[in-house]
Amino acid sequence: MTFKPLKLIVQDKDDLAPVSAALQDAVAQLGDFQYEARARRFTLALNRYRWEAGEAGRGERVRTALQAGGVLAAQGQRLKQNSVDAVVNLLSIAFNEAEAPGGVLEFTFSGGGALRLEVECLDLVLADVSEPWRAAARPHHPEDDAP
Repeated sequence: MTFKPLKLIVQDKDDLAPVSAALQDAVAQLGDFQYEARARRFTLALNRYRWEAGEAGRGERVRTALQAGGVLAAQGQRLKQNSVDAVVNLLSIAFNEAEAPGGVLEFTFSGGGALRLEVECLDLVLADVSEPWRAAARPHHPEDDAP
């Protein structure tokens, strides 16, 4: 099977759900997060689990970039900002609209960490930037065990 890199654009709330789902259980080092205040841009490089591949067993991961435009401010909560090697596990991305079209993008990480981006509008681009590799394990959630 030929690998087709995932490329998604978010311009409204309805577009965000597939990106959040695709990035569930993505892992990253905090050193791979970059806020460019002058350019009003925030970029995250992550190793995402390829849920769409439908693989049983271990599955695959791929290097992915996510870039948010129109970022007015960035704030981390319970993230070791001075530890560039710290690893985080992304659980979800949500958008809380404050004053249309602007609002706050909230990235929730396991362990209670969060990244909040105040944005002018929803302007996200996700793109796979590497070939996939075999994952060490398939991410597991307690609800996976529910009958």
